[in-house]
Amino acid sequence: MAQPETAAVAQQTELAGRRFQVRDHYEVGREKVREFARAIQNDHPAHRRETEARRLGYEGLIAPPTFSSVIGMTSTQALLDSVLTDYDLSQVLQTDQVFELHQPILAGDRIQTEIVIDSLRQFGDNDFIHIKFVLRNQRGEIVQIGSSTIVARRGAEVDSNLVQAVDSIFMYVRPADLDETSALIELPADPNALTVPPRETVPVHTVLDFDALTPGTALPAGSARLTRGDLANYAGVSGDPNPIHFSDRAAELVGLPTVVAHGMLTMGLAAEYLTSWLGDPTAIEKFSVRFSGFVPVAADAATTVEFSGKLKSLDAETRTGTIMLSGSAEGRKLFGRALAEVRFA
Repeated sequence: MAQPETAAVAQQTELAGRRFQVRDHYEVGREKVREFARAIQNDHPAHRRETEARRLGYEGLIAPPTFSSVIGMTSTQALLDSVLTDYDLSQVLQTDQVFELHQPILAGDRIQTEIVIDSLRQFGDNDFIHIKFVLRNQRGEIVQIGSSTIVARRGAEVDSNLVQAVDSIFMYVRPADLDETSALIELPADPNALTVPPRETVPVHTVLDFDALTPGTALPAGSARLTRGDLANYAGVSGDPNPIHFSDRAAELVGLPTVVAHGMLTMGLAAEYLTSWLGDPTAIEKFSVRFSGFVPVAADAATTVEFSGKLKSLDAETRTGTIMLSGSAEGRKLFGRALAEVRFA
């Protein structure tokens, strides 16, 4: 006789495969591109000046490789508000992030987002939710696809002290800011919904001599400096309001030694490390990170984040390569795995 379906299996069956479109498009602002580039310390001039973007073949400012995290933050919040309602934002942790960049996001683009809850797996008290997304511009062209894995405790009882602390620190949302219309439109389930055509090959303008590169080549060491001001700035620019990134009390209540940097901020810094070596932000075709540590940032001192990398492989026919990245802060390893697939001129 078949066994009754457990609540866990029932939830997985209900959520896995559900597909949504974000109701409104996201319009990429020229100044937003500049603000985001400053916030993640991405210094390539094509993020700031149209003349430099045109030199790379684009008419508008080029958004940094991880810019879609701003768009994704809104989509994730909409899922938590209307679909994943058993979870609390204060109990959600991001573990993996993948960006596949088909073409750059440019200032002036109007981005439409589609989301699929790919899977939900339960291990002990934790739920691992894998979400895929595709971003299309105003011409219907795919600019980026990717995925994110978040870990959360379903129905977990939240510490009352944390609730009070978060209520006192979290960004206040006025009633007028709330829209009764759902931010998401549910679409019919389709296992092929996020199947995309191959990426079109467009010229890149890297500064390296491809023929001089070999597997095992080490990238020059790099570093970035983070202060509490950088964290507060990134929280505002990215729309990530989690108070563990600016409040010592909130960090303490979730067991952290101090305020910590956003995972997506450290990924953005790593993107700058790659871009500074390549010379062209559009040369990054895929960037994936599994987060394993955090960057502590004290109230009265800056923290240095250190990066290194090594060419894992090269393909002479396609002039592409795979780079393994490492990051650390105060002796703590930041990435369990970090890989970038890049193309050379």
